[in-house]
Amino acid sequence: MTRLLLVPLDDAVVFPGMSVTLAVDAGDEERVLLVPRHENEFAGVGTVANVSERVRLPGGAQAVVVEGLHRGVAGAAVTEPNGRLYVDVDERPDPTGEVPSRELRELEREYRAVVEEILELLGADSRIQSFLRGITEPGALADATGYSPDLNYEQRVELLQQVDIPERLKLALSFQRERLAELQIRKRIRDDVESGAEKQQREYFLRKQMDSIRRELGEDDASVIEEYRRKIDESEMPDAVREQADKELGRLERVGEQSGESSVIRTYLDWLLAVPWGKRSDERLDPQHAREVLDADHAGLDDVKDRIVEYIAVKKLRQERGIHEDKRSGAILTLIGPPGTGKTSIGESIARATGREFIRISLGGVRDEAEIRGHRRTYIGALPGRLVRALRDAGTMNPVIMLDEVDKVGADWRGDPSSALLEVLDPAQNHSFRDHYLDVEIDLSGVMFIATANVADTIPGPLLDRMEVIRFDGYTTSEKVAIAGGYLWPRQLDRNGLRAEEVELSDELLRTIVTEYTREAGVRNLEREIGTLLRKTATQIASGRREAPVRLDLEALREALGRQKYFQESAIRTAVPGVATGLAVTGAGGDVLFVEATAMPGKPGLTLTGQLGDVMKESAQIALSYVRGHAEDLQVDRSQFEEKSFHVHVPAGAIPKDGPSAGVTMVTALTSLLTGRPVRHTVGMTGEVTLQGRVLPIGGVKQKVLAAHAAGLTDVILPERNRGDMDEVPQEVRDAMNFHFAMTIDEVLNVALEPAPVTSAA
Repeated sequence: MTRLLLVPLDDAVVFPGMSVTLAVDAGDEERVLLVPRHENEFAGVGTVANVSERVRLPGGAQAVVVEGLHRGVAGAAVTEPNGRLYVDVDERPDPTGEVPSRELRELEREYRAVVEEILELLGADSRIQSFLRGITEPGALADATGYSPDLNYEQRVELLQQVDIPERLKLALSFQRERLAELQIRKRIRDDVESGAEKQQREYFLRKQMDSIRRELGEDDASVIEEYRRKIDESEMPDAVREQADKELGRLERVGEQSGESSVIRTYLDWLLAVPWGKRSDERLDPQHAREVLDADHAGLDDVKDRIVEYIAVKKLRQERGIHEDKRSGAILTLIGPPGTGKTSIGESIARATGREFIRISLGGVRDEAEIRGHRRTYIGALPGRLVRALRDAGTMNPVIMLDEVDKVGADWRGDPSSALLEVLDPAQNHSFRDHYLDVEIDLSGVMFIATANVADTIPGPLLDRMEVIRFDGYTTSEKVAIAGGYLWPRQLDRNGLRAEEVELSDELLRTIVTEYTREAGVRNLEREIGTLLRKTATQIASGRREAPVRLDLEALREALGRQKYFQESAIRTAVPGVATGLAVTGAGGDVLFVEATAMPGKPGLTLTGQLGDVMKESAQIALSYVRGHAEDLQVDRSQFEEKSFHVHVPAGAIPKDGPSAGVTMVTALTSLLTGRPVRHTVGMTGEVTLQGRVLPIGGVKQKVLAAHAAGLTDVILPERNRGDMDEVPQEVRDAMNFHFAMTIDEVLNVALEPAPVTSAA
């Protein structure tokens, strides 16, 4: 052990072989120990240095020039009588003249190669390379790293304290490798910029520079990771979802920002955080207020309004009485009816009445199952399904989500979206809905789903079974007039820049528009006609041809809308034998069909035209067979079936028609043709018939009766087993029409056909 004067170096390190000038008074000492010091903490290893020269600085201060010799491990410290601090030093000079081991030679070669690459990238003076080549001892070669200005204080101290030469050379090599990697990245980015890098490359360059700065400051991607961790902690995710989020965050932390996978992970975390976990709208559970809102927004639709009020009332009672919320009690309402009857718009009213957010998802033409369940993350550009996006847009877990046009969902090689909806619309399952992209369970039990469709026939049976169906069967003429006056007229006034006091239209003219210019179950075309009328009126006022206020009359109505579009044509069509008025339901609501039958000489047979569906074709065959089999009962001469071909036609544009509801109409038309008895022009009929002449029940009674009423018919023949369906028909329609219920085809014919002509006796 050697006792040497301790010379502390604040935030500085002197390596063996270095020569420096220090502003200290070394007295008469020939050798000293230079020990790095940071915030009053000394390093355990210092540099034994030789005092080669003593100088006096301007101002009289003492300074010495010292040359580092070798390392020394500091021991016990002693303060001498002269007040100076001395330490016992275990000197550790590097061995010289020894043959280095194979490992040490390989480390030395690799170190020189890395340093030469760094000097080449920096464009350093060749004298530096010559200086390095002149260093033959491995320990001194490692200490040469201490000359680099890129090493910070901690790295220099770490290198000084490494007494073992192989370990010291490994540490120096790792520092030089980091330096080389950083210089290579900078050179590559600089070359890209100089060669005209575009925006993405410039962003990459800036990001790499930022990474370099972070490394220089001892930082990493901590800010991004911490931001995600903060958001996850603040989110109200369920435990299982939080576990998945933490797992993905750990992956992001491991791969780093430089990895191409980081953007995929960050997108996934962004979507996971976008779901409003635990956030719910404060529902207004006031049945009376809900009914007032629904009545203010929509006329009629009592069935829908009653169901919504019932839902709110039940939920209010359960909440007041502390009954546990049942996840299987979600409301899945399906509104089925013709276009223009207010199915879509009532969803917004329901949301407003209950205080929830409203989101609409249009499913018309959707053929990809991933639109509902989302894409799996293995695909490029994968995204969550529409339901997750709807929750994100709503910002709550209990919105009103309207699934519009659910009957128009398709299916192809990409899957069957209607099958994916089975889980969504099943209250027993949707509390644990799993999106393919997020791959975590999402509770949809708080969502009020409202589906809309024009017809129920194209909705798959299993899907329809999960729905609570409420039918929109259209409006009566009086209801349309009320809707036009209370809702459509004010809205169109506003859209056409008119004020209520500038244009006046009587209820009689509104009724004229309804009956003579529209023939629909809803009010969409009615609003278009009103818009046309007001648009032309606005043009006249704006051009100065008329002055406000304007009172519209029938002449102005005809001038704006043109000639009458719809007529009561049943009297004309059924004036000759062989034509019967039938009632049917299409995707646009109830409709009146005129079934025509004729016979002509030729090979016996039956021709059917009018784009009939398979069921309706069978009805025509059954009708002809029944008439032939009961010719005597129907007072039909059998000779009329010989050498004659029959033709049955159902003209209604190019609309495909299906049954089963036209059997009695076809029997009546054929009987009318063969007996010469015309069908009463005031009678419409619907019902299916068997080969034995029994009249079978049908569906869509309300829509068919409303269509008959709109067409001016006063008598409707219905199957006896549909008598109970009359409760659905509005009272004003029941008061205006006569209904005949038939069990057999004979009862139908007695009502439908005109009396047989009386022939006088010869």
